[in-house]
Amino acid sequence: MANQHTTCVYLGEALVRYNFGTRHPFGPLRQRVFSNAFYQQRLDQRVAVLAPVVGSAELLLLFHTAEYIKRIHQQSRLGVGYLDQGDTPAFIGVYEAALAVVGTSVAASEQIMRGHYRHAFVPIAGLHHARRDAAAGFCVFNDCGVVIEHLRKQHRLKRIAYVDIDAHHGDGLFYSFEDDADIIIVDSHQDGRTLYPGTGRIDETGSGKAVGSKLNIPLAPGTDDRQFMSLWPGLEDFIRKRKPEFIMLQAGADSLAGDPITQLALSEQSHQYVTKRLSALADEICEGRLLVMGGGGYNPDNIAAAWTAVVTALSTT
Repeated sequence: MANQHTTCVYLGEALVRYNFGTRHPFGPLRQRVFSNAFYQQRLDQRVAVLAPVVGSAELLLLFHTAEYIKRIHQQSRLGVGYLDQGDTPAFIGVYEAALAVVGTSVAASEQIMRGHYRHAFVPIAGLHHARRDAAAGFCVFNDCGVVIEHLRKQHRLKRIAYVDIDAHHGDGLFYSFEDDADIIIVDSHQDGRTLYPGTGRIDETGSGKAVGSKLNIPLAPGTDDRQFMSLWPGLEDFIRKRKPEFIMLQAGADSLAGDPITQLALSEQSHQYVTKRLSALADEICEGRLLVMGGGGYNPDNIAAAWTAVVTALSTT
């Protein structure tokens, strides 16, 4: 390892710019509350802090359709209307802001693949609702999907594990790879019968030759740390048996108690626990390769608590 630290964290204004205004749940303060807590806890002394990286249109084409990219580019110049059915408003520069999220997540995966760091954390990332041809749920470009396709194309990785503990089901990612047996998905989320996007049933395990490569775990509203952690050994075993070459974690803070738009009751202890367990698993089966993306979360205190817990876990494993 060439660097003093084993973990890098991306912080900077280019990521802050991916927000939909002060009155929107996905507002401009999300990275800043994390950044403030990060420096207050002196985590910058335990990890490397790197600047965001603006991606290229070519990266987007790894996952998204050319027609969809063109539409977002056009609406970004006008900055009016919605990019989906009413959750994700356009603003002038949204294309460039979303491109920075994609570019940074891909850059983080490159730092890991090149052996510069074993782990990386990108706070404004994990935009798991975006489909290949559509925005949804505050997500314009699906950086998770782009990273997967990038790792396959540039590094010839075959098996990649995507783990998602955001309160919302990662539908954009799940259905894009539903029939792909090489993409292992473990997604715990508030039961879709009680929360957007209404998907992620327990019997959704993949389609075609990919049946059995996906695991959806719907959680009842009010699920707490004890209940969640009791499920984890089974989820971990599911991943271990499939021997991924790279592990991704979407660590949405909206699964913590007190989020304004969800009803789970986890604490940051669950996020720290999952990160520690996945870090140990990555060390065991894939050279320590673990990329963590911040995901959702709309309570500022919860964002600060969950994401600093994640970084603390990464920096001590």
